[in-house]
Amino acid sequence: MSDIRDSSLAPSGEKKIAWACRNMPLLNNLVKEFSVTKPFKGLKVTLSVHMEAKTAYLCRVLQAGGAEMHVTGCNPLSTQDDVAAALAAGNSHTGGSDAGIDVYAYHAATPEEYERHLTAALETGPNIIIDDGGDLVNLLHTKLTHLLPNILGGCEETTTGVMRLNSMAREGSLKFPMITVNNARCKYLFDNRYGTGQSVWDGINRTTNLIVAGKNVVIAGYGWCGKGISMRARGFGARVIVTEIDPVKALEAMMDGFDVMPMAQAAKLGDLFITATGCRDIITKEHFDVIKDRAVLCNAGHFNVEVDVQYLDSHAARRTEQKPNIMGYTLENGKTLFVLAEGRLVNLASGDGHPVEIMDMSFAIQALSAKYLADNRGKLAVGVIPVPEEIDTAVALKKLSACGLSIDALSPEQKKYLASWGV
Repeated sequence: MSDIRDSSLAPSGEKKIAWACRNMPLLNNLVKEFSVTKPFKGLKVTLSVHMEAKTAYLCRVLQAGGAEMHVTGCNPLSTQDDVAAALAAGNSHTGGSDAGIDVYAYHAATPEEYERHLTAALETGPNIIIDDGGDLVNLLHTKLTHLLPNILGGCEETTTGVMRLNSMAREGSLKFPMITVNNARCKYLFDNRYGTGQSVWDGINRTTNLIVAGKNVVIAGYGWCGKGISMRARGFGARVIVTEIDPVKALEAMMDGFDVMPMAQAAKLGDLFITATGCRDIITKEHFDVIKDRAVLCNAGHFNVEVDVQYLDSHAARRTEQKPNIMGYTLENGKTLFVLAEGRLVNLASGDGHPVEIMDMSFAIQALSAKYLADNRGKLAVGVIPVPEEIDTAVALKKLSACGLSIDALSPEQKKYLASWGV
């Protein structure tokens, strides 16, 4: 039984899903394959990913493969109510045959409602989970441990979730196999870099309608997401400042042509701040005290803990909504800071997320990794598992083919040469 905001919104959501479907050739191929092979027949899958059109189509692909799907969001502000309604309804109203899927999500859910939705999706007793940020894994290992015996394994979509999984694995507390989809080359090289690089700026520009050229943009973190955001900031004509804790990444940012300095120094210079670290307390009181008047702050990390919005909520002299998704905080020193999307993931809370073609690759990795779990049930060791190289390679080849491109292949003699140690 779904728990959504408004079922009458389904036709609007179905149009969004149809548009995504038209531009996702890898998932279109998989839905044809899965419809025949039924790799998930008899299995329940619970998915917690940003509830928008690309995710909805992934759910239908898994459903076509025989999975009993139960889905929810992974961020209270990224759920699109019309898409949730369309997924719950199925697309019979447009002449299709997909049955409805149980959806537990709506936009702007309170923390209590959000956890209720996660819990409802899990209490169906899944065999496979698809997580984005680690909330499903957390609940299964804390409040819903009675469901653990049913779990064959799961897949994790994003950097923050992988960080959590690695911590659990080091402690020996992870109870089932988890495939780190985020760490596949066909995920982080494209989704994290080009997807985040474009979608973060889509969200910022759509929300603020301010020029970027000529401004100082401070980007915290120079991982693959930070690299993509920095690259696009330079393309808009910004002066880019990078803050880092990793000396190698800091050197890389410097050699890529960006200024590098600590946040305490960058805070005095920035006009626009974007955090992309996966850590907490990146911009805090010490920085608020010196940031310029009317600076804009936002977050591209999974959780809303990188910009200390809780401090602003409790200590600002005045709090005024400027327009949807922009909150102004007037400090006691008279300066006003503007925070986008409550400090949540700006590309989804203020936009539509990554481009469709990018998510086609990421979700193809997800679907094939879930199939790998189903095919190898009972054979995989408990712990963190990388995406098999053959899945990464297959997705890359399919994407090249979809783009009308082909590449060379090694001859037997070349393979022998590369495998040998002689001349």
